[in-house]
Amino acid sequence: MIITTRIKNATLIVKMTGELDHHSAGPIRETVDRIIMSGGVKNILFDMSSLSMMDSSGIGMVIGRYKLISADGGKVSIFAKTKTILKILKMSGIERIAPVYDAIEKAEEYLDA
Repeated sequence: MIITTRIKNATLIVKMTGELDHHSAGPIRETVDRIIMSGGVKNILFDMSSLSMMDSSGIGMVIGRYKLISADGGKVSIFAKTKTILKILKMSGIERIAPVYDAIEKAEEYLDA
């Protein structure tokens, strides 16, 4: 798993490459939480466009970050484009709390609104 982060307009963009599973979910959670706690972040955009696999640990990590950021009035969106990841996100029902977009620009627009 490779994770890169950047902040754009108070949105933390978390790009994940590889497999988001029980081995990688913890380190991602710790990284994202540390950045959020340092201040200056209102929203989170999870860029899953380069994920090859995700299990329930990945869903749990996203839900946990949603709870953390929404407690302060923030929002979460997801950018995903592979059929496998889109299917997992749809089956999990995560779209009800974090909308999923097929273009990063759309995910950013949702957070900027």
